Amino acid sequence: MPKHAYSLPTILKNRRVKLESLISNPVILWSGKAISRNFPANKYPFRPSSHFLYFAGLPLENAVIRLFKGILELFFDDPPTKASLWHGELPTRKEVASLIGADEAYPLKELNSKTQEAATIAVQDPVTYQQQCQLLQRTIQPSNQLTGIDLDLATAIVQLRLQQDQAAIAELRKSIAVSVTAHQAGMKATATAKTEAEIRGAMEGVIMAHDMTCAYNSIVTVQGEVLHNEQYHNALKSGDLLLADVGAENALGWAADITRTWPVSGKFSSTQRAIYDLVLAAHDNCIAQMQPGVEYREIHLLAARIIAEGLVDLGILRGNPTDLVDRDAHALFFPHGIGHLLGLDVHDMEDLGDLAGYETGRTRSDRFGLGYLRLDRTLRSGMVVTIEPGFYQVRGILHNHDLRSKYDDVVNWERLTQFADVRGIRIEDDVLITDSGTEVLTADLPTAAADIEDLVMDQK
Repeated sequence: MPKHAYSLPTILKNRRVKLESLISNPVILWSGKAISRNFPANKYPFRPSSHFLYFAGLPLENAVIRLFKGILELFFDDPPTKASLWHGELPTRKEVASLIGADEAYPLKELNSKTQEAATIAVQDPVTYQQQCQLLQRTIQPSNQLTGIDLDLATAIVQLRLQQDQAAIAELRKSIAVSVTAHQAGMKATATAKTEAEIRGAMEGVIMAHDMTCAYNSIVTVQGEVLHNEQYHNALKSGDLLLADVGAENALGWAADITRTWPVSGKFSSTQRAIYDLVLAAHDNCIAQMQPGVEYREIHLLAARIIAEGLVDLGILRGNPTDLVDRDAHALFFPHGIGHLLGLDVHDMEDLGDLAGYETGRTRSDRFGLGYLRLDRTLRSGMVVTIEPGFYQVRGILHNHDLRSKYDDVVNWERLTQFADVRGIRIEDDVLITDSGTEVLTADLPTAAADIEDLVMDQK
């Protein structure tokens, strides 16, 4: 089992006490089960429900916790004797209960009598979900249809998890440190790599060597305009930019999320450098303005204005930057939101939909330039968010007939052709909101163009 620099039972108890102050019903949370691939023993890597992890603290499979009136009960079967043949000695129910600070521990079958009036959150694997519904004798609604006690529970969990405690921040730092090393390895590997896959291998190898997993499917591509590109077969050519969005997740589920963009040759072209510096200006200015009480939506709009102003200066857009943002013209090149919550998931609590990302009473905009904003909340001390402005030449956007007609008066299409070697640039850091401002948790990985070039050129 993972070791910690803090007392895990104490941290977990503090979280559970806070939860009980917000909800009066019993709370039952399932960890879930691994899903098989082609035959029962060949399973996909198991990842517990993050809500279970937050209160149980350990990545247990097929486990349940029940919290009510200050008592934590663990429901978990002792490993069968034959399991040691294939998996070695596994912890017993009693040992697990001690590690997480459970007051009582029972076999799973004894959960049957403990489910009355319990609130829960659906897990994602279908087998466990069916068991949840059967035991609770009701249908557990998906995140966008939550009602009653389940909605009360989800709302309470969001309230707790929005602001990370010191144990969570300590775990995030571990994942971030490994992710920084992985990006450095990717940059250094560029000198000899022939394909995207080789860069991916160098980066994910670092994560694996630190006994961590990837927090999401790595994006390592010369096609940076494809926002979630998960193909790695393209050859690397001298004039290419390589966009790497890679982050580690540690054994307890805490995630990092970092993006850097660098030139395969080791040197940005003049057009690449101009756009890179523009994206970096948006990145730096956004972080500089973040503090408790600031609206994250305004941080997004600040990035949009800086990008619009820079594109006007470069001759790609025409007009007043504020007016261009009001028209969503910036979204032709910066279509996504400025970032998202980060924590136990790379997009923390997005299994709860906009309940987590959006302040009560706020709904997602249908505007072209705001519709993909994942977070619309007032920033608070303890929140960890990403800041990730970008510039992309997405063919499906720039060649969309309706969009070209709508924005034809403000886009200098001929001038844009001179930036053909800039397919996609994104710069992403993980930022902790402090009492007085921010701490960039990923600051050990440089963002300045000259520093990026030095890291890539170091091995050439």
